Amino acid sequence: MILLNSSIGNYVISNGKRYSYFGGNNYLGLSSHPAVKEASIKAIEKYGINFSASRRTTGTADIHLELESKLSDFKGSQDTVIFASGYQGNSILLEVLKDKFSAVFIDQFAHPSIITAVHYGNKDIYYYNHCDAEHLQKLLDHHKDSFPLIITDGIFALTGEIAPLDRIYPLIKQYHALMIVDDAHSTGILGKTGKGTPEHFNLPGDENIYQSETMSKALGAYGGFISGSTILTDSIREKSAIYQSSTALPPPVVAAGIASLGIISENPDLHKQVLEKADRLRKEIISQGFKTNQDNTPIISVMFPDMRYAKSLSSFLENNGVIVPFMNYPSKQDLHMIRIAVSATHTNDQADELLELLKKWKNRNQPGST
Repeated sequence: MILLNSSIGNYVISNGKRYSYFGGNNYLGLSSHPAVKEASIKAIEKYGINFSASRRTTGTADIHLELESKLSDFKGSQDTVIFASGYQGNSILLEVLKDKFSAVFIDQFAHPSIITAVHYGNKDIYYYNHCDAEHLQKLLDHHKDSFPLIITDGIFALTGEIAPLDRIYPLIKQYHALMIVDDAHSTGILGKTGKGTPEHFNLPGDENIYQSETMSKALGAYGGFISGSTILTDSIREKSAIYQSSTALPPPVVAAGIASLGIISENPDLHKQVLEKADRLRKEIISQGFKTNQDNTPIISVMFPDMRYAKSLSSFLENNGVIVPFMNYPSKQDLHMIRIAVSATHTNDQADELLELLKKWKNRNQPGST
């Protein structure tokens, strides 16, 4: 386990030693941005640490409403509701949509928050092959009498692959289905303005497509949110026991989200910068003969057929001053990997250092399948 003694940035201190850091999800480098920290400090001075109540009772402050308004502006939606954790988003959506579907169709490599959410109810659950729209269509054909809900990650957290919404969307229309996209790793990254995976594929606005999102990745803060119509957000506030029973987001976290959105608004090309850096690094890693994903996202997973290689590479990098974690993560995927997370704050020198170390390790080990 990596023990941190510092804030998160392109460098971190762990056990008293400075490392180049390619872990986590701080894609836009906002979690330790001076303006974000300053906003959080001021919020503590004004409001304290915790509002100590649910939003439904006495836990709503003016800054909650400000954050929800700014998220709505960012997403181009009528309204937004924020809540304690991005992990809760899928459960909240299934909770309020439960009367609108009878069967759930899930990508087999879906995030654990999706798996947790769908098993709350008594619906029929079917898994389609990873990113395989043709297999999904076969399942939908086989269950034509159902009212289908399709659920997928936008960017898959481990592999960095982008779900093929361009091929899934026609199935939404054909089978009169609903769709939930867990865009935790896509928000602030994909699409012309960073709105996520639907924007990435230029999908038209559709009331049957829902996104669950978080501020804890690219947006540099914490807490989950759902944007959409006022009908949807009112339904969450009125019907969701998860939302109603959760303590309101604390002041420094809310202020951090507001400040981060301000930075993104002032730097609209920030997500393009991280994708350009990731694209360059990925191409070099592939040229060295490593197996990784092809989609241009900030997540570059270097995959191996044997866990020993992944652990060995992660340890080698750490011993040489670079943190790239070996992933032992709850998932249906039988993959062994290290997960490189690219940030807008990474320098070319850091990328070059990482590439040189990867090359040295490969020359010493040469696993046959890479």
